[in-house]
Amino acid sequence: MPASTERVVVIGGTSGIGLATAQEQLRAGREVVVTGRDKNRLDAALAQLGDGASGVSMDALDETATHDFFTGLGTVDHVVVAATGSTAAGPFGELPIAELRAAAEGKLVAQTVAAQAALKALRPGGSITFVTAGSAGSARPGTAGLAAVNAAVEAMVPVLAVELAPIRVNAVSPGIVDTPWWDWMDAETRQQVFDGFAATAPAGRVGRPEDIAGAIGYLIGATFTTGVVLPVDGGSRLRPAGL
Repeated sequence: MPASTERVVVIGGTSGIGLATAQEQLRAGREVVVTGRDKNRLDAALAQLGDGASGVSMDALDETATHDFFTGLGTVDHVVVAATGSTAAGPFGELPIAELRAAAEGKLVAQTVAAQAALKALRPGGSITFVTAGSAGSARPGTAGLAAVNAAVEAMVPVLAVELAPIRVNAVSPGIVDTPWWDWMDAETRQQVFDGFAATAPAGRVGRPEDIAGAIGYLIGATFTTGVVLPVDGGSRLRPAGL
């Protein structure tokens, strides 16, 4: 099917990696539908995306709204699930369990709800691409909560690739990427983290949203690829460093 006839839904597509993915897919000639929790951010994203894009203000944790959204879409070719939650970062001995629950709800549960609902609209041979995080495969002190949540999403990928076939199911696993997700840190601490990552990663820099969007674009178009968790981390997994 020519790319110009395809439609891509990006859950969490109003900022960061999700927004960059929407831009990448528009450049590829696909129609794009984005969702996001914040109406103002959605409106800003749609103004930036321009022709070929539409969107809905929606929280992926709202099961009824998410299922209704996909039911009303008609046929969809590809779904990118970039919804994320709170940080759940910090030393394990001091990790608030409430934050861990919130992180699991905001990512594992939200991404699961979105993927379940997407089955109402996805065509056979279409794809689901999850966005996880490199914390799942690293050993960085202070990231046990993040690692657990993202590893849980990644563990579903090979199972769903078999269970949902011929729909293809993959994930990208980004390293440290300069996105608004890091806004929970003050600017000085964030820059220290970025500098430390860049100094040890073989790529010599932190990631940019468009780096991850390009990898997602590959998985969308790679019709012989399923059940894969693709690291996009500048090689940081090869030279782990403390966060």
